[in-house]
Amino acid sequence: MNRRSQAVRKAEEYYDSSEADAFYQNVWGGEDIHIGIYNLPDEGIAQASRRTVETMARQIPGLGAETRVVDLGAGYGGSARYLADAYGCRVTCLNLSETQNDLNREKNAETGLDHLIDVVHGSFEDIPADDGAFDLVWSQDAILHSGDRPRVLDEITRVLVPGGNVIFTDPMQADDVPAGVLQPILDRIHLTTLGSFAFYRAEFAKRGFTEVRSAPMLGQLRTHYFRVGQELKSRYDEIVKLSGRTYVDNMLRGLDHWVDGADRGYLAWGILHFAKE
Repeated sequence: MNRRSQAVRKAEEYYDSSEADAFYQNVWGGEDIHIGIYNLPDEGIAQASRRTVETMARQIPGLGAETRVVDLGAGYGGSARYLADAYGCRVTCLNLSETQNDLNREKNAETGLDHLIDVVHGSFEDIPADDGAFDLVWSQDAILHSGDRPRVLDEITRVLVPGGNVIFTDPMQADDVPAGVLQPILDRIHLTTLGSFAFYRAEFAKRGFTEVRSAPMLGQLRTHYFRVGQELKSRYDEIVKLSGRTYVDNMLRGLDHWVDGADRGYLAWGILHFAKE
């Protein structure tokens, strides 16, 4: 059964658009389109974004050729190629945008890693895989797009082997966020809520997971959205030609909302790592 919340359908439509594709390829980083970990506030977006991948991978014990990984919301597949190249992992990229999937497949072939990476069109609300198919579930800044996060966690539980790991990042709301203050962010991404550290801890505990490590890094979210805004402003005319003025101006307003939410302490972000018992 193909189960997709309205939020997921909206996300698929958005990421398949030519305007979004041009922006994420040219400004956000192209290879890795998620929040970076910055050593310096003016560091390059792509370098910081790749550091997030490297940091997450180092937290998983025993990564190697026998490790079966599913990357939920894989984007252009940068994390999958890193895991395949650096560790020899077999990776399934599950992603709802066929526009992104096509480029992912091209890059896998260009790098000679396509024999280790499968690219599958689909949603993490209904993962097209057998029970216990994976040793590691990986995701970066994607689960927020679900309108039914408990369903996503049920699917993660189902496809993960006993003793397997799930590691992910997600833009979240603070555990004690006041009602209504995140509405400008939620409206833009067609959601009614974001997850939180408390939500994920409680929900994974219900499903028999042990928390291995959670590392809150709100400052990195703030730095990343600010840096993306800086880059977009500095290349405004160039990106307007690719994505259109309406898209670019809306993106700049949206980025400002994220920065403001971080400055006010209403948001959260970090790496969450749980192990299935």
